[in-house]
Amino acid sequence: MATPFNILPNSPPPSANPRPPWLRVRFSGGQNSDDLDRIMRTLDLHTVCESARCPNMGECWEHRTATFMILGDICTRACGFCAVPSGKPLGPPDEDEPKRVAEAVARMGLRYAVVTSVNRDDQADGGSAIFARTISEIRRRVPDCKIEVLIPDFRGDWRALENLMAARPDVLNHNMETVPRLYRRVRKGAVYERSLELLRRAREISPDTPTKTGMMLGLGEMREEVLQAMEEIAAQGTHILTLGQYMQPTHEHLPIERYVHPDEFAEFKRLGEQMGFKHVEAGPLVRSSYHAFEQEEAARS
Repeated sequence: MATPFNILPNSPPPSANPRPPWLRVRFSGGQNSDDLDRIMRTLDLHTVCESARCPNMGECWEHRTATFMILGDICTRACGFCAVPSGKPLGPPDEDEPKRVAEAVARMGLRYAVVTSVNRDDQADGGSAIFARTISEIRRRVPDCKIEVLIPDFRGDWRALENLMAARPDVLNHNMETVPRLYRRVRKGAVYERSLELLRRAREISPDTPTKTGMMLGLGEMREEVLQAMEEIAAQGTHILTLGQYMQPTHEHLPIERYVHPDEFAEFKRLGEQMGFKHVEAGPLVRSSYHAFEQEEAARS
């Protein structure tokens, strides 16, 4: 039987207690944040920073970085951890959205852009064509900007994945989110093995493109389960792994089972590097797109 994480002497019990000091985020707003908000509103764009209530939004926006969320702001899945609204999207994808994203990248002067999306299971290709066009538009508008895409699983439509990879993203990111045992509760509509296969196929399609994935901790997973998942992810040739603390966005979402101590994250980083990952970003406030530019550079070094 798997054993739970070792609870360190100074590590708090589950989340009924106050948030520990290493999870207290100081909001940092300023002129850059105001400028970025104005750009997003003017161009009618969404960011996952806002929709998913990311704790790092103030820091990232003040550094003029943001993760664009395309294909609307309504997700066709209702994952237990995610604050993005779910339901039936209102109409087809916005065909003009890729150009507006590229315009925002140009106005922000980005050297590195991250593009993600809601799930669009109502679309035959899962929205991969809009992803590909967004990459192409950014390349046309800002040729020197690197592009990371954080994609859904496209319900296992590998032709959709091939079409997206043909647009040549600089990093292909697809989050595993959690360990297999918790998938039904945490990641509704997804399949652990399918996500592993997506990472493997992306490597096969474009061996020179770094692949990346992330997992949340604190949802009730066991230490052995995390290590097993890490080994399976590494076996797909995945370059970059991110590990962060799950944060309950509202009382209606899955509860935090426990807070994971920074020392435990440091141990997972060390073990992940031994497994062969080019880069492991692990810590309580780590999110998939946090310090994405530095992660890509580390993976290619």
